[in-house]
Amino acid sequence: MSDPRVDAILTSIFQVIVPEAALIGVACVLFILSTLRAGRNTAAVIALGGLALAAVLHFIVPAPGDLVEHPVGAKVPDAYTVSRVLAGPFTGFIRVAALITGAILVFVGWYEPDDRRAADYFACLLVITAGLALVGMANDLIFLFLALELVSIPTYVMLYLPKRGQQSGLEATIKYFLLSVMSSALLLFGFSYLYGITGTTNIKAVLHILERSVAGDTGNMAVIAAVMVLAGLGFRITAFPFHFYAPDVFQGGPTGVVALLSFVPKVAGFAALLRLFGAIGLDAETAPQFARSVMLVLWVLAAVTMTAGNVLALLQNNVRRILAYSSVAHAGYLLMGLAILPAQVYQTSEPVVRGAEAILFYLVAYGAMTVGTFAVLAYLDTPDHTVESVDDLAGLHETHPRMALFMALFLFSLIGLPLTAGFAGKLLLFLGALAAPTQGPMQHLYQVLALVAALNAAVGAYYYLRIAGVMYLRSSFRPRVMVRAYPAVVAAVICAIVTIWFGVYPWPMLNIARDAVAPLAIGLP
Repeated sequence: MSDPRVDAILTSIFQVIVPEAALIGVACVLFILSTLRAGRNTAAVIALGGLALAAVLHFIVPAPGDLVEHPVGAKVPDAYTVSRVLAGPFTGFIRVAALITGAILVFVGWYEPDDRRAADYFACLLVITAGLALVGMANDLIFLFLALELVSIPTYVMLYLPKRGQQSGLEATIKYFLLSVMSSALLLFGFSYLYGITGTTNIKAVLHILERSVAGDTGNMAVIAAVMVLAGLGFRITAFPFHFYAPDVFQGGPTGVVALLSFVPKVAGFAALLRLFGAIGLDAETAPQFARSVMLVLWVLAAVTMTAGNVLALLQNNVRRILAYSSVAHAGYLLMGLAILPAQVYQTSEPVVRGAEAILFYLVAYGAMTVGTFAVLAYLDTPDHTVESVDDLAGLHETHPRMALFMALFLFSLIGLPLTAGFAGKLLLFLGALAAPTQGPMQHLYQVLALVAALNAAVGAYYYLRIAGVMYLRSSFRPRVMVRAYPAVVAAVICAIVTIWFGVYPWPMLNIARDAVAPLAIGLP
């Protein structure tokens, strides 16, 4: 006989995912319209309408009280061990970020597909947006895996839907597909170990049990599981050495899809990492060795990723490959925030900034400056010529002065110059590392990581300034081409506003990020 309370909790899950259900519903409408050859403009407007509908539902449909995550230290309801999803500030943060990103990507990719493929293109974009939102609310390993696949699988289709006559993305699609399947297998393997150790797939319960049963062989299995999970999610966040697909995919894929791949999988990956590793504490009395092992793996992964990304970017002349390795380097900066979390979970004094909130803030900053950069490239692309090499941007201040200004702003933010969101994000990550506890065998390890990140930021400034110099210090090789990709301008303007706003006045976003991550470290009684 079923428990009425459990039945009520399972029923209330559907109330939490109403916005995502609306997105999937509109995506299905677009898939049907694709058989009727709906035009590009019609499909894009319907996609924007679906995102607006999901946003309205997010604010008007209340979340069930039993499924709302509570601040750290509060009594945990039984729903935490029953429900596959949880509502709350973290869920809301990821969902709103997904909806805003989806809308911007509609503008970036407005002219990406031809009329015959446009409805399929925007339908896949809505499915990916729904999958990203579901990652943020996942409270179960199986649900989390399916949500991540909902982000990955439609990208295979989008990479295969270039404009008519463009087949350069076919090789990139195959490479991305094969490596993505391998990463999913590694992630599932790690999840199977976690289930074998704990006997449950509930994320809150898994973390609770790991903290109390990680001695001996069980501890070694837990470390193996953590490594496999990091490997599986490392592909999505383009962490070294799981980044090998990125340069080829960024170079060969359609600009709108590459803009998506540069940011959305990274958000999904770090949202999953915060769910899984946000409560592992280095100072936990019952599990110091497991936490220390996880921290060391994250430390090495962060340092190697940011260094490899910046060094390899120095060797590139293709602007898209530069942005690919830039994405790798920024994944390393974000991993620095994750590496300091184990030392901060059980820290008695309130740190200047916690790694989790610095990660969320930097994700917003990174999304604005990276998607904005691709919006400029999407505007400059023409049916006969796409921006490939750095030389293609020569003299941009003469031919397209407004686009050159936008591009310079985004490049300066990627460097981390003051008064940009990139500067505020890097500063928060550095402050978190410098303020982390330094007692015991881990003494000064976090400070060394901050130093490595600072040196890498200086190295990265070279290739960003190189692009800016080509735009402003050289003359154009081509005559000015009049383009009409105005939706890409809308995306660039939105990203520029975010970049400047959160660079000059970052506190509101930091407070939102702090509230969002507050429930993540909660344990079970």
